[in-house]
Parts: sequence; C-alpha cells; structure tokens
Amino acid sequence: MTTMNPYLNFAGNAREALDFYKSIFGGEVSGLQTYGEGGMAHDDTMKNRVMHSEFKAEGVFFMASDAPDDTQPHSDNNISLSLNFTDLAEIDRVFAALAQGGQVTMPLDTAPWGARFGMLTDKYGIQWLLNCYVQQ
Repeated sequence: MTTMNPYLNFAGNAREALDFYKSIFGGEVSGLQTYGEGGMAHDDTMKNRVMHSEFKAEGVFFMASDAPDDTQPHSDNNISLSLNFTDLAEIDRVFAALAQGGQVTMPLDTAPWGARFGMLTDKYGIQWLLNCYVQQ
C-alpha cells in the first residue's frame, strides 16, 4: 500500500461542499464525473449528481461523491480529518471558515501537548481536527 485516501460522501450537495472546501483551502477539483456521464443514473434526479471527484490543495487530498440512490450518509464519531499547521494565523483562518454553519466541538486553545488545537463538525457533517505546534 502506498497511500490511504479519504472518500467523502454527501447527500446530493457534493458540488456545493467541494466549492466550500475550495474557498477555504484553494486548490482544485479534478476528475469530476456525474452519474449521468458514467451511465449510472437511475432517474433524472441522479444524472447531475457527482459520481466521483478528487479535491487537491497543498497538503490536502480527498475524493468525494454524492451518495447513490438518495442514500442519506450520516456522520458518526468514528472518523475525523486531521489537519496539521505550522502557522497560527492560518489555523485560525481555516478553523473559522470550517466552523461557519457547523458546530464547534472544542474551540481552538492550547492543548496539553503544547499545540494549538480545536475540533469541529462542518455544515456537511464532516469532522475536523486542527493542530498547530507553537514555537516557544
């Protein structure tokens, strides 16, 4: 195995979520294919939904799609995406942006291990851990 890549599923709003993450991290969406383009649309409601896409920004990579057949993905507490920063201003910016419309689980603060750390669930139900070691 060379890499493990997160694959995020959305409830019909994958394009919106990808645009949201692009506004925060920069980067680009590539390989976007709809269910209609892939011949997988069972009805007209599915043909324009995202069957597969890849999101790439500096230090961030994941794949994403809309769940098929109106399956409603749900967020449990068994996985989070963890981001590590080297700049305090950048962790503050990204945390605030991801928190818009979401729920902060743990505000950014100094953690027992000496880093600035915070946790949140964004408005799409994706859980994030943000960590920045502070130079003493």
